[in-house]
Amino acid sequence: MKKAAGIFLLIFPLLVYSQNSEYSINSYLDDGIKAPNTHHIGDAWLNFLLQADDDFKYNITQATFSPNSTLDWHKHSTPQVIIIVEGEGYYQERGKEAVILKKGDVIRCEKDIEHWHTSTAENKVSYIAIYGSEPTIWTEKLTQEYYNSVAQKLKNN
Repeated sequence: MKKAAGIFLLIFPLLVYSQNSEYSINSYLDDGIKAPNTHHIGDAWLNFLLQADDDFKYNITQATFSPNSTLDWHKHSTPQVIIIVEGEGYYQERGKEAVILKKGDVIRCEKDIEHWHTSTAENKVSYIAIYGSEPTIWTEKLTQEYYNSVAQKLKNN
């Protein structure tokens, strides 16, 4: 009986002070789900942190790409913000030079600007993307050859 009372006294505070399960809590530390290779080459995982609704007009998604992955050219009908949380990635807007983004970098892409972003050839990347509720507009396949030329050019700089 004393043993049962002791266990109760240890567990009771945990029950009283545990988080309320009425909250919807997500973590960007979760891997998410493996994405089908529809608009990218290589392995990618998506973690849908927050979905837009009537009150909050933006999606917040974490994407993680394995090294040497490509993501197709696309654009959004709202600005997009990308926050690099791990690794290194490439980012390029149509008509501009590609750049390398590293952990801690934040970049904003204006609405209707065609662009692509993904991992570098040697490193995976994980980023949080904030963008409007309208679907992504996929514009052109980014070929492995083009990706390789960007990787080589940035490696030589």
